[in-house]
Amino acid sequence: MTQIGMAETTAALRPTNSLLFAADMAGTLLFAIEGAEAAIPGNLDLLGLMVLAFSTALAGGIFRDLLIGAVPPSSLRDWRYSAMAFTGAAIVFLSYRYVAVIPSDVILVLDAAGLALFAVAGTEKALLYKMHPFIAILLGTVTAVGGGTVRDIFLARVPLVLRSDIYATAAMAGAAVMILGRKLKIPPTWAAVLGGVVCFTLREVSLWRHWNLPKVMG
Repeated sequence: MTQIGMAETTAALRPTNSLLFAADMAGTLLFAIEGAEAAIPGNLDLLGLMVLAFSTALAGGIFRDLLIGAVPPSSLRDWRYSAMAFTGAAIVFLSYRYVAVIPSDVILVLDAAGLALFAVAGTEKALLYKMHPFIAILLGTVTAVGGGTVRDIFLARVPLVLRSDIYATAAMAGAAVMILGRKLKIPPTWAAVLGGVVCFTLREVSLWRHWNLPKVMG
């Protein structure tokens, strides 16, 4: 690889700005807490709880990085991702009696926030690697829902993304709005914020209104 190519790759591996890096970290923490909480009803031990928190928080980003050729994946190369995931697991394990009384509505809001954060962060990472905008939207969606899918597979249940209210669709819509904002020359940070707001709002409204995608009527 030429020096120019190496420089471009190194630049692409850095967060675009502190806001997007903070979004990645916040999403990691939120999804780690959610994954750890899911381990409790599943009667998993401490190791199982840690594995579920780690996979829920980081699997989506790992899948994205493998698909775009960013290897090793950033979440395995940067210790802060793993530290944040295990911090979320520790919060649940050490204070579950307090976490357990958090209303389910609050958990759903946190989940929607994590979904939005990962959708925009994943889309931005794909754009850094010069992916086509349509592919960037798909990779942003994979980043947002991949961890939850792995979590559900570990718990031997049909993934939430395939059976619940508007979920992956919300992530895809947020990523698409972010791309559209970039095309309209909106500053990248504001385009990311706009995409995240659309994803979060669509997810919350779909829960409130009980929206679902059409299903085959047997």
